[in-house]
Amino acid sequence: MHATGGTEVLRVEDVPVPAPGPGQVVIRVEAAGVNFADVYQRKGLYPTPLPFTLGREAAGVVERAGEGVFTCRVGDRVVSENVTGGYAEYAAAAADRVVPIPVGVSSKAAAAVILQGITAHYLATSTYPLRSGDTCLVHAAAGGVGLLLCQIARRLGARVIGTVSTEEKAGLAREAGAHEVILYNDEDFQEATRRITGGAGVQVVYDSVGRTTFLKGLDCLVPRGMMVLYGQSSGPVAPLDPQVLNQKGSLFLTRPTIAHYLLTRAELMRRSEDLFGWIGDGSLSVRIGREFPLDRAADAHAELEGRRTTGKVLLIP
Repeated sequence: MHATGGTEVLRVEDVPVPAPGPGQVVIRVEAAGVNFADVYQRKGLYPTPLPFTLGREAAGVVERAGEGVFTCRVGDRVVSENVTGGYAEYAAAAADRVVPIPVGVSSKAAAAVILQGITAHYLATSTYPLRSGDTCLVHAAAGGVGLLLCQIARRLGARVIGTVSTEEKAGLAREAGAHEVILYNDEDFQEATRRITGGAGVQVVYDSVGRTTFLKGLDCLVPRGMMVLYGQSSGPVAPLDPQVLNQKGSLFLTRPTIAHYLLTRAELMRRSEDLFGWIGDGSLSVRIGREFPLDRAADAHAELEGRRTTGKVLLIP
């Protein structure tokens, strides 16, 4: 992309294969993840120097390694949630942010889970550590993060309420572990949440939607509950007077991002090993909803923005 804007700013170009700097590797990309963060960068909501190749999540084979690389070798199958320019045939990545792909896990599955899976992991285990007996509200429960978050939350013993737009998505959310599913086009999710919880509310709201759900989400919380705003697919939330948190029950509000939950390689490995272990033992299912060839990245963005996808969207070079 040479400018920010709609999907029309995405175009295919031939550029040189990146050369690895010290502490970097170059990955021959077999699958790249498409995320709302890419959409935000394309629109200019997350500013970035231009021209710019999107994509921070990719899996494949190490093609070259720079000086001082000790975490992997040429020929290793790896995945990273922190590549530079993943919408490409080759992409560079910091070697300390590369994770080996276990035997039995495909590159597609690895690319589908590393960013969204780690997001779901830190939301449920660190941002608000769910405990048995807690109830959580998960917006966009049939999306990439939502399906993983429902499974992890249920694994931790929480009661899961999900919101979705269609009956098809409701079925997917239930399969992923949601105890109750609200079709927000058919009923007010705030009223439905209060009804489901007998008027008590939920301990935590996991909100990736933003503008259209945020304020009502605050009214779904128990006193001292936590609003976890981790995305803005419907647009950014308007400025908030902190006094509102007092009035609605001394609530907590946080706006997390993945970088602050991967401050060390040890943390990256712990979260990724949990995810791959759960995939290996069958307790975590990764749904790949759509695959697009690389030259249809614009179509992938349009489907994601239009909320016409479930699970993960991948680009395949």
